[in-house]
Amino acid sequence: MRTRLLPLLIVLMAAVLLALGVPLAVSVAAARQQRVVVDRIDDTARFSALAQYVTEPPSGTQGGFPDERAETLRTELARYYEVYGIRAGVFYRNLKPMANAPDDWGLPRTGVARDAFNEALVSRRSHDPQQVWPWQRHRLVVASPVIKDGDVIAVVVTDSPTGQMRSATLHGWLIIGAGEIAAMLLAVGAALRLTGWVLRPVRVLDATTHDIATGRLKSRVAAAGGPPELQRLARSFNEMADNVEDVLEQQRAFVADASHQLRNPLSALLLRIELLALELPEGNEEIASVRTEGKRLAQVLDDLLDLALAEHAEADVCLTDIGALTAERVASWQPVAESRGVRLVGSCPATTAWADPVTLSSALDAVIDNAVKFTPEDGCVEVTVASNGQTSTVVVTDCGPGLTDEDLTRIGDRFWRSAVHQNVKGSGLGLSISRALLEAGGGSIAYDHQEPQGLRVTVTVPRSEPGRVT
Repeated sequence: MRTRLLPLLIVLMAAVLLALGVPLAVSVAAARQQRVVVDRIDDTARFSALAQYVTEPPSGTQGGFPDERAETLRTELARYYEVYGIRAGVFYRNLKPMANAPDDWGLPRTGVARDAFNEALVSRRSHDPQQVWPWQRHRLVVASPVIKDGDVIAVVVTDSPTGQMRSATLHGWLIIGAGEIAAMLLAVGAALRLTGWVLRPVRVLDATTHDIATGRLKSRVAAAGGPPELQRLARSFNEMADNVEDVLEQQRAFVADASHQLRNPLSALLLRIELLALELPEGNEEIASVRTEGKRLAQVLDDLLDLALAEHAEADVCLTDIGALTAERVASWQPVAESRGVRLVGSCPATTAWADPVTLSSALDAVIDNAVKFTPEDGCVEVTVASNGQTSTVVVTDCGPGLTDEDLTRIGDRFWRSAVHQNVKGSGLGLSISRALLEAGGGSIAYDHQEPQGLRVTVTVPRSEPGRVT
């Protein structure tokens, strides 16, 4: 969740910073240019004041001036160009220069300078020049009219380089960019702290939920920080888990107590049936049926007690040689398989995994028992041990009648038995007990079709210690 929430917060904060930074950068560039334009307006106003007293057009060769005021204007323009590198000139309406610096500079026929000159001819200062950005090498042109007796007699034009202005603008932008980066880093740090603070109770709750789902019902959400709503959710979750555990404990206790309490009366009843049988003729079918049902009821009670204990007990998990344990169980079931004419074959290479040896032995006994029980004579039951980097598996396959797809979804449920196997001895609790025992130790049991016929049962145990992340 953090990987999804954090990018969203960062994108939003970046958008806010850009929304603030871009207008600020534009404002800095506009302010820099405006200061330059104001300086140039002041300069053109001073030159205009000098030029309005030069009333006669130049005579003789270009550059000859008839009076001292014209010479002063020329000297001021030349010094201005020498000091600042800004081309400047005063031009009559017919574009002839009254004075200019450098001497070879004149107004072009077209372009920004000519547009500014034409605008000044109508007694208006030229409009603010177009914004010059740091990546542009444009020049800055400002023109002001020279007015005498209410008439425009000439125009003062300045043509300024923009390198220094663009450098200053870029420097301002770099400062803004550094501030934006610092603000972004600060915002990312704040987002990390915020998401950690908000999501920490969620992570704790998720881990506790996983623990409870895998059978560790004693797990609870530890007290943690975070928003009050999540703290209240954690307390409510703990209350719910306590209630669920109490209900399950009551159910298990009831099953165990009922099974235990019923065994004594049932044992007494079976004993009385045996005594009654002594008074009846030998081979009486009714008494034989009663005996069978009584023994089946006793088996069901024993299995119920085993199931209650299996669901309540915690597995004693340790590092176990799965191959050796499986080979031992296969050897133990060989006589039973041979008595039924079934071949029991085991391929059990040495491999280790974390499992409760007693639990795994009981589960394998139940699975192999079913496989041998439902495999026809001259059939084969194969037991194969395999492993990968994360789990070890024991696969038991038979060539019996197998199960339908619907039966596969129900196998392992309490008291469930397939419709075609109702006449086979059993209580329908053996596989349920095996599943409960395996899940307590982090293992599992799965069922599938075996081609071309039969059932495939896969018992899986972890190779890493349960509860430890590898």
